[in-house]
Amino acid sequence: MGILNNTVSICQFEVFESRPATELSAWVGENLARNGFRSIEQTSDELSIGWVQLDDYQVSSFAGPQTYQQDHYLAFSLRRDQRKLPAALLKPYFLQAERAWLEANPQFNRVPKQQREALREAVRGSLFARTLPIPAIYDVVWDTRSNIVTFCNLGGKAIDLFVDLFKKSFDGLRLVPLHPMARAGKVIDAALQPNLVRANASSSEAVLDQIEANQWLGRDFLLWLMHETMNSSAEYAVNQPGPALGGEGFVAYLNDRLLLAASRETGVQKVTVSGPQDHFQEVRSALQGGKEIYEAVLYMEMQERQWKLTLKGGLFHFASFKAPQVTLEKDDITDPAMERVAVFFERMALLEGGLQLFDSLLSTFLQQRLVENWAGKEQAIRSYLAAA
Repeated sequence: MGILNNTVSICQFEVFESRPATELSAWVGENLARNGFRSIEQTSDELSIGWVQLDDYQVSSFAGPQTYQQDHYLAFSLRRDQRKLPAALLKPYFLQAERAWLEANPQFNRVPKQQREALREAVRGSLFARTLPIPAIYDVVWDTRSNIVTFCNLGGKAIDLFVDLFKKSFDGLRLVPLHPMARAGKVIDAALQPNLVRANASSSEAVLDQIEANQWLGRDFLLWLMHETMNSSAEYAVNQPGPALGGEGFVAYLNDRLLLAASRETGVQKVTVSGPQDHFQEVRSALQGGKEIYEAVLYMEMQERQWKLTLKGGLFHFASFKAPQVTLEKDDITDPAMERVAVFFERMALLEGGLQLFDSLLSTFLQQRLVENWAGKEQAIRSYLAAA
């Protein structure tokens, strides 16, 4: 699912370190081209990784800023082509090569180890040459105003691949995941920053430590959302920058699917509650049994528009993020290239609108969570859920 699709899974990063002395857009374009994707269709290579244009996955030349820049956005894609051979296919060809070698070298009763490796590589190369590589495309959008990079995949291997290639391509820049504590720091005002620092359970600035030590943030946020869904009007006001006006009202609530889990001596026990929820009986039962909410489907609505996503609380990753449909008036004289640009900007506005509502929701929660009486409020929430 790409950035222009109506539904996409995304995670976000902040760009740190020094920018180049030259103009950023030109420097990025040069490095995209230098690390562009190279086709392996006519070779026997196993793997190729590189950048391609967002609107044409066959082109990696980046000939001019119009191929990757739209106003303050830098948009491109990571392409990985890989050939894969099933073990069941490789084995018979390898055994056949061993028999042929022994027939040509009767003085040997078995193939020497070094020769076996050479035969294996030769067989792999021969089969690779007859196997088409499988492509995988991951879209990237870099907002140069906020220095936020959006990556369209949540797989661990894909994320590692992206971070490594970004670091290799853009020397001096560093990507840091916009994890829950980092996002929290962006959405609260200066008065609450000391409270957030005190609530930070990590003794290190390392990203992994920040994520692992502060799992409470995502769990408490989802628990609070659960309570607000059941026990309030679920109405909130925009309080973060973005396309919507400050103070504009919206509705947010959990529904459809929640994943709860708890660590036991026998391992992690998980419970998935699916389907439209009325009184959340199964969820309340799991919470009373000591489980916590780790991910849930979140709906956000403003006027006639609706956003839907699966929030993964431990990382603040947004899975299956569905925004309102892009609607553009078309006519016979519209330039297709201009139409693609219009679709891109409309899509980004809708996606950023959903993120603005999410950040406003998170900020509202933190205004309650980072106060001295939260323990009492949390107990009241749990008591309410147990008694409901």
